[in-house]
Amino acid sequence: MRIYLVVIDDSPEAEIALRFAARRAVKTGGGVEILTLLPPQEFIAFGGVQATIEEEARHHAEGLVSRAAGTLFDESGLTPAITVRGGEGPKVIRDLIAANPDIAALVLGAAASGAPGALVTHFTGADAGALAVPVMIIPGSLTPEQIDRLS
Repeated sequence: MRIYLVVIDDSPEAEIALRFAARRAVKTGGGVEILTLLPPQEFIAFGGVQATIEEEARHHAEGLVSRAAGTLFDESGLTPAITVRGGEGPKVIRDLIAANPDIAALVLGAAASGAPGALVTHFTGADAGALAVPVMIIPGSLTPEQIDRLS
């Protein structure tokens, strides 16, 4: 099955990328995997404080993917695979793609204004040709109607 890997965060462009991936998956008989990355935490000498910060970050990430999965199901009827991982974003993505041969594309949302985002910048720079799958960059300025038309 063709799987579209979508990286989700709190940004509006992530929602746009998810909508695009869901529509493509429905049209191609595929599926969607939602990935959220846990931000690296600064080391804090007090273990209890460190554990609390990491736990809060995990809860936030799990809530984020749960909302995204609910939206995806409501709009497309698809039940996505959900992955929450910590680590350097590009490495986590490369490892996930290498581990799952069904992943057919990486779908990223680019910010509507300003810098496009760290992952978009990374995967369109020196590492652009290193992935085994295409990278789909969805402009954050697209309306739902435009996404529906393009997907």
